[in-house]
Amino acid sequence: MGGAGDNSVFRVLVLNGWAASRQAWDLCRFRSHPQVRCTIMAYTEQLAGAPERELAGSDGKLLLVGWSLGGSSALRLACRWPEKIAGLVLLAATPRMMEERESGWRGMSPRRLEALRRGLELTQGQGFGEMPAGRPNPYMMDTPENLDAGLDYLRQTDIRADLARVFGGGEGSFPVSILQSERDGIVRPENAAFLKTQFPHARVEMVPGAEHALPVAIPEAVDGAVARMLNLAI
Repeated sequence: MGGAGDNSVFRVLVLNGWAASRQAWDLCRFRSHPQVRCTIMAYTEQLAGAPERELAGSDGKLLLVGWSLGGSSALRLACRWPEKIAGLVLLAATPRMMEERESGWRGMSPRRLEALRRGLELTQGQGFGEMPAGRPNPYMMDTPENLDAGLDYLRQTDIRADLARVFGGGEGSFPVSILQSERDGIVRPENAAFLKTQFPHARVEMVPGAEHALPVAIPEAVDGAVARMLNLAI
């Protein structure tokens, strides 16, 4: 997609997670690369259809970087406009957040999902992600209405059938990179294995530990995934 001496400008659309602040991406250097034009969309913008409008009006391809709820958005967009996707970088991404005991799908229980909202309320976002000192806070306290709308999206969304219909477990026309914590209690590691069945060519990186806020926890790995797709030195 580019290389040394190539002056192309690459469009990167970052799709943020639920209750996530823009500061979650402060440690990722790809955002400020001179050949990258980066837009970060909040989860509220995603719920309002802003990414769909962005892709519908685009006459070129975009690299999508999606974290958590934003990863779900990235998968949804890829199903609708595969021809406009330059690549996917999926961080703790899931096509289906909620558990399904009847099918054995590993996800979150309604009680655990509600605990996320309650935890955000109690901490006002500070320390909610238990990030090491000196790292930016990846979360924010939003309005109750916005937070509840985001949780409703997570409860209801199921993109598994769309992925199977569009990609069918075959080779896609764009590169895919999947980063997933080995013990993430919010998005289960089984999601990475499922996504690999839909994108067999995907590069999967399992991250030690249970951290969910991957843009803050492993920014170097995120930069590496973006750099490989755009063939840039970051």
